[in-house]
Amino acid sequence: MGLQPLEFSDCYLDSPWFRERIRAHEAELERTNKFIKELIKDGKNLIAATKSLSAAQRKFAHSLRDFKFEFIGDAETDDERCIDASLREFSNFLKNLEEQREIMALSVTETLIKPLEKFRKEQLGAVKEEKKKFDKETEKNYSLIDKHLNLSAKKKDSHLQEADLQVEQNRQHFYELSLEYVCKLQEIQERKKFEFVEPMLSFFQGMFTFYHQGHELSKDFNHYKMELQINIQNTRNRFEGTRSEVEELMNKIRQNPKDPKRASQFTAEGYLYVQEKRPAPFGSSWVKHYCMYRKAAKKFNMIPFEHRSGGKLGDGEVFFLKECTRRHTDSIDRRFCFDIEAADRPGVSLTLQAFSEEERKQWLEALGGKEALFHGLNRAIIPRPEGSAQMDKMGFTILRKCISAVETRGINDQGLYRVVGVSSKVQRLLSILTDVKTCNELDLENSIDWEVKTITSALKQYLRSLPEPLMTYELHGDFIVPAKSGSPESRVNAIHFLVHKLPEKNKEMLDILVKHLTNVSNHSKQNLMTVANLGVVFGPTLMRPQEETVAAIMDLKFQNIVVEILIENHEKIFRTLPDTTFPEPTCLSPSPPNAPPRQSKRQGQRTKRPVAVYNLCLELEGDSTNPPREDTPTSSQDSLSSPSPTTAAAQGLPGPERNHLLADGGSSGDWAPSQTRPSMVQWLNQQSQSTPGANAAVTPPSPRSASFPISPAASLVDKLPESISRKARAVYPCEAEHSSELSFEIGAIFEDVQTSREPGWLEGTLNGKRGLIPQNYVKLL
Repeated sequence: MGLQPLEFSDCYLDSPWFRERIRAHEAELERTNKFIKELIKDGKNLIAATKSLSAAQRKFAHSLRDFKFEFIGDAETDDERCIDASLREFSNFLKNLEEQREIMALSVTETLIKPLEKFRKEQLGAVKEEKKKFDKETEKNYSLIDKHLNLSAKKKDSHLQEADLQVEQNRQHFYELSLEYVCKLQEIQERKKFEFVEPMLSFFQGMFTFYHQGHELSKDFNHYKMELQINIQNTRNRFEGTRSEVEELMNKIRQNPKDPKRASQFTAEGYLYVQEKRPAPFGSSWVKHYCMYRKAAKKFNMIPFEHRSGGKLGDGEVFFLKECTRRHTDSIDRRFCFDIEAADRPGVSLTLQAFSEEERKQWLEALGGKEALFHGLNRAIIPRPEGSAQMDKMGFTILRKCISAVETRGINDQGLYRVVGVSSKVQRLLSILTDVKTCNELDLENSIDWEVKTITSALKQYLRSLPEPLMTYELHGDFIVPAKSGSPESRVNAIHFLVHKLPEKNKEMLDILVKHLTNVSNHSKQNLMTVANLGVVFGPTLMRPQEETVAAIMDLKFQNIVVEILIENHEKIFRTLPDTTFPEPTCLSPSPPNAPPRQSKRQGQRTKRPVAVYNLCLELEGDSTNPPREDTPTSSQDSLSSPSPTTAAAQGLPGPERNHLLADGGSSGDWAPSQTRPSMVQWLNQQSQSTPGANAAVTPPSPRSASFPISPAASLVDKLPESISRKARAVYPCEAEHSSELSFEIGAIFEDVQTSREPGWLEGTLNGKRGLIPQNYVKLL
């Protein structure tokens, strides 16, 4: 039961029950007043908390923006650049979100707090004032009545009549005031329903507007998130392969720590203790120095360095060596000592102490001293044992036999070239293939004795067994440079030029192999071997630096990119002549290239987007206890070298297990200097600057452009304003490769066609569903 209505007719009677009903209305208004007062307080606390949250979020965004990843080596891959830029993207998303939150906080004040305060002060406050007047008049009215009734009947009639008139007038005034008060009470009870609830509605409208803006930001972020996930997956896969190579090199060093490890400009280098003589009372002290010696110039460098003091580096000394003499123990109370004299400091002789007798002999040999058997402190290049495989007629026969068998029997096998064969079977097949008689008799296409994975492993093993990698030691560094810099077009041009510098046999064999790998990637929907996956497998197989160091292993990811470029541009690279204006490499150990950063995918090109990412189980079968390390985990993006969309992704392969890359290690080789041509890095940078759109998004070809010509309508929609929507007709059929794309047949009519933010694509509606359409598949109506 709600509040009982206050009848105006009851105002004159002013019965006890009427007064009870008035008190009930007054109590309800008092409760409402307290509630609104508390609600306003909570609302202000909400605004303060919102502002505190916003400030914390902005501080968090500021911290994200200011952090920058450092990378090992002289360049980053496109994936790494996107990951590096991701923190700034995250910061921008948070900043945009907090701008909307601040708008919401302001709207709470304007739409909720102020209207409620106004209602409480003006409406409820007015009722309070009316109550005070009503209570005051009630007291006055009934006091006057009491006084009037106490008048003596013996008073003069005129006096009594005057008193009666005064009481009647007062009662009439009280009656009118009572009517107004009752009217006000009932009015405010009805008014509060909308005066109070309407600000609440505005508050929730503002709150949901904020959440809607967050939803819109989330939709924008979802596109970026999908691309970034691919970047992260590719980087993780490369990390797994690189880590396995680093661990293998570390184990080699652990087993033979004194073996030569890298080429160096110094004939000898290492730590020696140098005797520093002091005045007679103080004797002498021995200070550890890092010493370097160039035999050709007879130049000796010494730099004091103490590990225990936090690695403090002192001031170095440089002098030219005159002679070196072994110091006998009968002349000094220390072992492993020798003396050197400086040619440019007459009369100056230094006594040095090596760490061991063996190191002293090595220093004596390097410095031209006596009684030494030099084993080489200089870091010479490790000689690689030559394999039995040769790039001769038999080698081409092996290559063609294996490729023919793979394309006939296993082109659709999942994990082709990534799933490895049993080691003993692979070696047995190789021994048959390398024998002229047995090779000619072997029919791999129709033989059930040899599994496809055994054939693919044998082919890779043959390529790794060549005395020199197929893309040569000499050009290794040249191939790496364009993968680190420039636009996609300049990278392809550079690789194109370098391929034609390979020896003829190398180029011919590479052509045969890459043509086959292109065919494999064309079946990637079935075999899951996308261009990027093949790059991971064959990068360390086709390219290998002559020198095995950690720095070389860090370039492994760029070897993969080179192979991706070869596969994606096979026809251009091997069937056409390169641009004759491309310069020969001229720099030695090139400095980090100024590669343009890849734009965010929300603003830039639309690259490969596989439906799903899978990691194949690559554990060896059978009796191999030391499995060949040849594969890394499946990459989730077709390629980093060009912006053509993906053609591969499949369902349902088990196994998160990851394997290593099999490579012999490597870093970029040296380049021969030239005085007449600019460096390759400079040429690439010029190409990036001169090519229209080189630093911006490159319009990608359609996923189906290999099978169909480019529609003339494509050029007509490039500049279609976003505000204009049109109809379009499909001129080719298309099957969606992602949930954001549309599938359609020839003749399908699209409604509300507009340009997409991703160049090369349109947005349209078909059968009530809105999605992306390849722009070269439609004709505008």
